[in-house]
Amino acid sequence: MAEGTITLDIEGLGIAELDYGAPLTAVLPETVNGLPVLAALANNDVVPLDSPVILDAAVRPLTLADPEGWQVYRRTLCFLLAKVLHEDFPAVDCRVRQSFGHNALYWSWDVPHAEREAKVAALRGRLAALVSRDAPIRHRVVGYEQILRHFRDAGQEDKANLLRHRNPPYLGMAVCEDFYDLPQGVLATHTGLLNLFDLVPLRDGFVLEFPGSATPTELDPMPPYDFLFEVYAEHLRWGEIIGIRNAGELNAAIADGSVADVINTVEALHEKRLATFADRIAARVPRPHVVLVAGPSSAGKTTFAMRLCTHLRVLGLRPTLLSTDNYFVGDARNPRDAEGNLDYECLQAVDCPRLNEDLLKLLRGETIPSRKFDFRKHEGFDSAETLALDPTRGVLVIEGIHALNPDLTPQIPREEKFLIYVNVLTQVAIDRHNRVSTIDNRLLRRMVRDGQFRGRSPIETLRLWPSVRAGEEKWVFPFQHYADAVFNTALDYEIPVLKALAGPLLNQIKPHNPEFVTARRLSCFLQNFATMPMADVPTNSILREYLGASRLRYK
Repeated sequence: MAEGTITLDIEGLGIAELDYGAPLTAVLPETVNGLPVLAALANNDVVPLDSPVILDAAVRPLTLADPEGWQVYRRTLCFLLAKVLHEDFPAVDCRVRQSFGHNALYWSWDVPHAEREAKVAALRGRLAALVSRDAPIRHRVVGYEQILRHFRDAGQEDKANLLRHRNPPYLGMAVCEDFYDLPQGVLATHTGLLNLFDLVPLRDGFVLEFPGSATPTELDPMPPYDFLFEVYAEHLRWGEIIGIRNAGELNAAIADGSVADVINTVEALHEKRLATFADRIAARVPRPHVVLVAGPSSAGKTTFAMRLCTHLRVLGLRPTLLSTDNYFVGDARNPRDAEGNLDYECLQAVDCPRLNEDLLKLLRGETIPSRKFDFRKHEGFDSAETLALDPTRGVLVIEGIHALNPDLTPQIPREEKFLIYVNVLTQVAIDRHNRVSTIDNRLLRRMVRDGQFRGRSPIETLRLWPSVRAGEEKWVFPFQHYADAVFNTALDYEIPVLKALAGPLLNQIKPHNPEFVTARRLSCFLQNFATMPMADVPTNSILREYLGASRLRYK
């Protein structure tokens, strides 16, 4: 290798050499399998195509077919939409709110209903024009004071607030024409690469649709939305009431001490909703004998179920709590997926015959041994404890990812069940145009919990996460619409608390690990938030399920 020459091992192309500081575009193809290259993965780090090459690296071009390329596409599309909104609709409040399925985002837009359809059509046209002129998107390093002054002069206070509690001497900025933004990750280098999207009017705003990794050349049909929309809208209203809508506002509350009111308010909301659920269960005629609580990983099912039991006791009922996790079959009997790995997410990982046998015994008034599972040994066992159900006021509360699946409890009639779906529907955003991913929120919860209570390293958690997510898509989300009630376990203050514990865990994952790409993305995301001590979290909070030191007793 000549002095000043960099060697790249490019997936699908082999070895290439180029001069130190030359851009990646000098050696990367424009398309892979007919899809435009959006960015690159260099030594497990996502980099823009115009990135100067300064290190020998293994490089993989990223397209929409790659999860990381899909994130680049979605992120860049939101950046372009932010530019159009800022330049063409500066007086209208528009904010990203929630995901709609996998490949769409809902945005609220404060325009009169009578004008909404025409306004959305005009916005779509402006966005299409920006894509058509194939404007370059540059990544530039800008001094802290300069960019802070720019944001304030441009009226981008949400961006300026992100910097108020940070002090880097310079920042990497994204620039398209005269628009500057603080990117939340790598963007594509030209607007023309974002040629597939749509904007659809909906309720008080619109849906931004984009292609997915599995369907990179088409837009998916819009999924059903009424089920979760009202739950999210309620949480959004509470966010507006307490005045915490984004990371900058949350950081300010932490700095001035008013975050204590935020904590008390959001915890009170949880308490109020729990009481409402208990009232509904007790009032239903005939009263259900079995309450089933389901949701994806790290949604807070266990703590929710325990706190629900407390509210049921207040109403004079006698709940008995069961976790389906305690009925795992163990590694010796656990099914494997197509790659030969243990599939912990499938229904067959649960000993359904034994579970149903125990349920029927309890409902008949019999006493059973309490089933337990050792997560360090991956073995189940019957403990010395016993369980019984009160014959007149007893209620079985069962929690687990499969709880809404009719095949988990086929011998219990539907009219005897009350089904509850819980998930983390985060309303606090990073800024107006960058949301906090509910999936990332749950991943941070799981990483902290796995390290503290399940003997699992952060790299193991990240390695298992794709399998967990695939299991949710197959075994959890298809059954959410069966629920009689939905509970949002998101806590508006939780990311700063999780940051203090998750940050050091993420630092354990090194660039040579394939999981580094996710760890780095999460670390960059957490930089937007200040930190909060764990001691500020109430001891009965759902967040304590992941932090520890709960006053609830997890068996």
